[in-house]
Amino acid sequence: MRHTDQDGRPGTTPPVPGRPNARWGLRTQALCALLLLFGLLTWQVAGKGPLRRLDERFGLAARQTRILDTVAEFFADLGSVTIAVPVLAGVAGYVAWQARRTGAPRWWLPPLAATLAMAAVPLLVVPLKLLIDRPGPPGMAGHGFYPSGHTATAAVAYGAATLLMLPYLRGSAYTRREVVIGCLLLNATVGFGLVRRGYHWPLDVLGSWCLFGALLVVLSACLDRFGDEPGSSSPSSGRPAQPSP
Repeated sequence: MRHTDQDGRPGTTPPVPGRPNARWGLRTQALCALLLLFGLLTWQVAGKGPLRRLDERFGLAARQTRILDTVAEFFADLGSVTIAVPVLAGVAGYVAWQARRTGAPRWWLPPLAATLAMAAVPLLVVPLKLLIDRPGPPGMAGHGFYPSGHTATAAVAYGAATLLMLPYLRGSAYTRREVVIGCLLLNATVGFGLVRRGYHWPLDVLGSWCLFGALLVVLSACLDRFGDEPGSSSPSSGRPAQPSP
């Protein structure tokens, strides 16, 4: 049964399904797909399945591509802690300052959530490396190459920085979409550099993308759920929103 507003016009019984519900549905599907794919890849790598054998052949072929070693090395270095983490720290600091300046009541929450996501990287990567104990490509000594730590660091650092910045980007949805595409391309170059230089097998990179892509989906949901509601502050104007009369 539909209810009426105070002036007698037909109203709608809350809650109303809409964009927020659609976003949560898409996030749930993405989270499940990424975790299932990560489980499949991990099973193949740990069990020395046919996908692992194909992966190693592809990895050896990728090292023969006509890309300068210095360029590939630069791409791989973008996933190092000394480069990626300071980028996230700078973005988190800016967002915290901007949100506090505009009077957001929970200005500290998005930077804290991003920081916790970054801190989760070694907590997840190190046990998995020890458990799976995959040997590296030729020329790399030792074991413990799956999943790739550099790939995970880049994915979370640049991905979390992008999620933090999206609400503060002025302009159209096209601008925000281009920033997201730029983040994806940046992570792709890191993965390519790691494989091209022979630091990791391709599945090491792909496994990290799946696992920490799922972590970024969770982070995105947390920022939407526990962050300030739209209109509580105005990032684009730099002034707190005025209360309605």
